[in-house]
Amino acid sequence: MTSDLRSLLEAHVEDGSLPGAVGLVARGEDVEVAAVGSLDTAASTPMTRDSLFRIASLTKPVTAAATMMLIEDGLFALDSPVSRWLPELAAPMVVRTPSSPVDDVVPAERAITVEDLLTFRAGHGFPSDFSLPAVQLLFSELKQGPPQPQSIAPPDEWMAALARIPLLHQPGAAWLYNTGCDILGVLLARATGRSLPDLFAERVFAPLGMRDTAFAVPPGELHRFASYYRAAPDGGALELVDAPDGQWNSVPAFPSGTGGLVSTADDWFAFGRMLLAEGAYEGGRLLSPDSVRRMTTDHLSAPQREGGALFLEGQGWGYGGSVDVALLAPWNAPGRYGWIGGTGTAAHVDPGTGAVTILLTQRELGGPASPALMREFWTYAATR
Repeated sequence: MTSDLRSLLEAHVEDGSLPGAVGLVARGEDVEVAAVGSLDTAASTPMTRDSLFRIASLTKPVTAAATMMLIEDGLFALDSPVSRWLPELAAPMVVRTPSSPVDDVVPAERAITVEDLLTFRAGHGFPSDFSLPAVQLLFSELKQGPPQPQSIAPPDEWMAALARIPLLHQPGAAWLYNTGCDILGVLLARATGRSLPDLFAERVFAPLGMRDTAFAVPPGELHRFASYYRAAPDGGALELVDAPDGQWNSVPAFPSGTGGLVSTADDWFAFGRMLLAEGAYEGGRLLSPDSVRRMTTDHLSAPQREGGALFLEGQGWGYGGSVDVALLAPWNAPGRYGWIGGTGTAAHVDPGTGAVTILLTQRELGGPASPALMREFWTYAATR
């Protein structure tokens, strides 16, 4: 097997845009993996296949899968109003128009459901305009945005703050990014009486053998944990955002279902193979085929996709991840499911070709759009 993937990644390390990266492209038993560069800009420790990364929004599909497992358990249904477990959302108010002041509100026309959270149509989240008054409160009151786990209030306090922020749209009306999975994380914990880390570890990570995936890195594994950087405003050297002994060295008060996990390429590969196998894994079944199909099917209308174009870039949205709805570029294909993370990560499964593609870097994205490296990686994977 040629190592073209290594060459692709090394080019971005050699030009200084990345300290290192791990890429994985798999179709069936044919798996190509490349680990290049270093864990930090000091180049003191080489990147390896089992290096740990903050996977950010690659957490979202995991949260969606856990939700579907509890639905299969009969704990709640897709159309269940969430107010039974989240009384803070029992009587939500909605701004009269998206640009209205936060005190110009009307009552929600219907209850928020579990499926509203899965599809990001609950009314809370990011539109294309971050300056809207109701959206500004997501940053200031909830600390939504780039992951900062130790800065977020505990779930009960966080939900109380959320209840004071009006919805931007009526439930079910519009796709709004991000917040839905954080709310889902609180819902799952309250509905099961378990912490989100314990629930994920027992129901998802242990069965799939995802031994390195968690909301914090144990002290004995910090030597494998990549530092996290962002581009300097002046275009100079990368700026350190978080070191291995920083924000992920202990389980936070608010384990984020939207972006809190650390993981490895092989751990997410195990999760992706489960999705490709319609919920089955070696030794058992995590989800039913119907649950996986619901997760990986686009649930948005054309106007909802258009409204979320800043993030979706022409894609649809399933449960916890995007779904390609057409051949929009050389690298995507109808039915491909997955997402990208703001810390420089991406993971997708393609039921049509049986492919799993994973790219893990430690450079923060400069905005919602997928960067050139990801597009190059996806184009390469599509031609494998």
